[in-house]
Amino acid sequence: MNSLHVAHPYWPRNLQLSGYVPNDRPVWQILTVFFSVSGALLVVTWLLSGQRRRESGNLVPPLGPWRRLAICWFAMCAFVHMVIEGWFSVYNQDIARDQAFLSQLWKEYSKGDSRYVLADNFTVCMETVTAWVWGPLSLWAVGAFLQQRPERFLLQLVISLGQLYGDVLYFLTEYRDGFQHGELGHPLYFWFYFVFLNALWIIVPSALLLDAWRQLVLAQSLADVAAGPQAWRRQHEHLQ
Repeated sequence: MNSLHVAHPYWPRNLQLSGYVPNDRPVWQILTVFFSVSGALLVVTWLLSGQRRRESGNLVPPLGPWRRLAICWFAMCAFVHMVIEGWFSVYNQDIARDQAFLSQLWKEYSKGDSRYVLADNFTVCMETVTAWVWGPLSLWAVGAFLQQRPERFLLQLVISLGQLYGDVLYFLTEYRDGFQHGELGHPLYFWFYFVFLNALWIIVPSALLLDAWRQLVLAQSLADVAAGPQAWRRQHEHLQ
């Protein structure tokens, strides 16, 4: 049989994949490993974020539950961006024929969006930026929040804005393509893989973006009050 016409589970059904090799791992195994590792990471991060910390020689109370959840989110982002999406960024040309676990994970996800098994230009560029920019920044944000460093909300603002922008483009480009890269309406491939998993990177970053905005506005307001009106006038005259 011609390798260009080998049978595959992807959409559109007339899609031609050269060198495609079906997964030899069952779906349940792939998803179980992924969600088990993700769950373990969340538990460890949750426990670390709940420990009392010492600042300037004094113990400070642990972070509140919502802030701890935000730290868990950034830990998960660092893992997904740098490991999962980092793999795609490096090996995107080999995914269709490779049998490494992460390649099989991407081949499974591609049942909801075949642009990944095709190494589509947009997904390669978008995932490369996500893996090597938002991934390391997410890891930095985890440390910044755990140590209460002053750049923490600036990192939250930048990361969340970047994630939101990338995910909006991800959905819009597929919408403009007529949702042709997956089986529209399929409960697992479309609604779970394509819609739900990606919608998380719209809902959560939107909430964190608003939170960072509020925190930074409050910090600037307090700084303005502490500086006094004369400092404001000097700054204004300097900008003139």
